Amino acid sequence: MKYDYLIVGAGLYGAVFARQMTDAGRRCLVIDKRAHIGGNSYTRSAGEIQVHVYGPHIFHTARKEIWDYASRFTEFNHFRTEPVANYKGQLYNLPFNMNTFHQMWEVITPAEAQAEIERQRAELNGREPSNLEEQAISLVGRDIYERLIKGYTQKQWGRPCTELPAFIIRRLPVRFRYDNNYFNDPYQGIPVHGYTAMAERLLEGIEVRLETDYLEHREELRSLAKNLVYTGTIDGYFGFKLGTLEYRSLRFETDTLPYVDNYQGIAIMNFTDAETPYTRIIEHKHFTFSECRGTVITREYSSTWKPGDEPYYPVNDAKNQALYERYKELASREEGVIFGGRLGEYRYYNMDEVIARALEEASRQTEK
Repeated sequence: MKYDYLIVGAGLYGAVFARQMTDAGRRCLVIDKRAHIGGNSYTRSAGEIQVHVYGPHIFHTARKEIWDYASRFTEFNHFRTEPVANYKGQLYNLPFNMNTFHQMWEVITPAEAQAEIERQRAELNGREPSNLEEQAISLVGRDIYERLIKGYTQKQWGRPCTELPAFIIRRLPVRFRYDNNYFNDPYQGIPVHGYTAMAERLLEGIEVRLETDYLEHREELRSLAKNLVYTGTIDGYFGFKLGTLEYRSLRFETDTLPYVDNYQGIAIMNFTDAETPYTRIIEHKHFTFSECRGTVITREYSSTWKPGDEPYYPVNDAKNQALYERYKELASREEGVIFGGRLGEYRYYNMDEVIARALEEASRQTEK
């Protein structure tokens, strides 16, 4: 066998794992069915603008060691996520904080905001929230739920909020201070030269084959390496023989506007009414504070996933989680195979969590 590790997927998990194992003296081959590296964090250059092709990716973490590791391969700027919600032309700050409460109810003090939420929360009569709608009302009251959560969430997940589990928004940021910074993490930013440049640094000196589908050439490719790291869908690896796990997918419409220098004044604007078909508009130049002429915007649509579409968000309800556990049991019997990343583990991970998981697995492998 020519390689110690065949790594399926040139996204963040695969790139970090390959870097670590290569630096430990192991021979790695990275393949990806796409024509580019970087996975969903891939960025392409449009002049001075770095376009987030598969939706916005903001790196944030509370762990200094993860920030320091990522900073070895890129220079981060000081971007902070401060999105704005657009409900039928009325604008509200996100995440939910005193600016939002003032815009919604004209309250000024935290005590006034808390009292209004408590008044609206009373409709639950003290019962434990059993779905997303009740959880939202418990957290921020009916007014904010109706304007800023209900329509957006139903577009995002393709089903009524009353049919979605409460845990989806249990960790929703709610702050009783004037603070529009979406993440509390002390380390936040976006690569100055884009995520693709970061992936190139991670994969420097490592053999990469693009436009190579592992499942189409499984026997030939598997024979090349002692071990396999698989970051594709775990059910796809097993030919969906136990059934198909559910995901939500995304569709993007990107426009280059050469004669518009500033389209919306902010990187991310969410459209929270049910009537607007897209969930948000991204204006990419604001991620890197570019002052160049022209702009690039992307409208993002949530869509039902089917095999062949790009999977983005696992639907971690009870039914799908039970099916995943059965696939996980099958995976545990696959000798020399590691399942990693969002798709391999059927779990939504932030970027710092993906790096941490890859580093942990690489550490385990080097100790063997």
